[in-house]
Amino acid sequence: MIRLKTGSVMAGGVQMENHLILAAGVLGTTGSSLARILATGAGAVVTKSIGPFPHEGHPGPCFCEINGGLINAMGLPNPSKDFLTELDTLKGKPVIVSVFGGNPSEFHEVASWFKGRVSGVELNMSCPHAEGYGAAIGSDPGMIEACTKAVKSLGMPVWVKLTPNVTDITVCGVAAERGGADGIVAINTVKAMRISTDLMRPVLGNRFGGLSGPSIFPIAVRCVYELYEACSIPIIGCGGVSSVHDVVEMMMAGASAVQVGSAVIRDRDIFASIRDTLYSPDGIPAEEIVGCAHG
Repeated sequence: MIRLKTGSVMAGGVQMENHLILAAGVLGTTGSSLARILATGAGAVVTKSIGPFPHEGHPGPCFCEINGGLINAMGLPNPSKDFLTELDTLKGKPVIVSVFGGNPSEFHEVASWFKGRVSGVELNMSCPHAEGYGAAIGSDPGMIEACTKAVKSLGMPVWVKLTPNVTDITVCGVAAERGGADGIVAINTVKAMRISTDLMRPVLGNRFGGLSGPSIFPIAVRCVYELYEACSIPIIGCGGVSSVHDVVEMMMAGASAVQVGSAVIRDRDIFASIRDTLYSPDGIPAEEIVGCAHG
């Protein structure tokens, strides 16, 4: 088993304790939950997605468990600017705030609320179940570039989270890089649904949702691999990561850091267990394996 050298990590302009990051939308709803995840071994954390207006999200049911993962359709519920108070106890910690909007101006406005309070900002341009937001605009390379450029003007590290629900994800990655992104996060959930054969209607209140968990890991690895060959900025791998082997595989595909999401639901100590297996004082530098699968 490959072991990496212990030490702090710089990825996409953000200084972190290690390569492991809590993904947006999972236990990122309060300052206390973010602090708890940092205390249990995460190198950095990403908050829930915050938008320009308070929103309750979609009507339930909002998620269902399937073989190999989860499908959720939360609909980006958030308290908008009121979330600022949740960050009061996290000053100086490696926190990235996830933000969304419907156009460059809204992305800029929301991100501006957090300037000086977080380590960086992640643009949610990839949620598959929020009408007018997320993937609805994140499948347009011109919009990706414009939104990225608008937020980058604030002088903060900017990550752009991409959707896999496109024909060619590299076009979107190149657009983010062109807009000045410091890093790319790949991927968000895959658009999916289930139908109840007893009720003869969709299981989720929103009908469609986003599939996460181990079943999408091969898709995420493929996307990271393709983006590594098309882009020159760091890539943060995300999607179905649930073990130390998954982390190493993501990094070999080209990820400079790795986010963990759905796996936290079943194992709150997953960051500690991966960290304790992945790192060693006499391990190898991470640079030796990042992208090594490319010929």
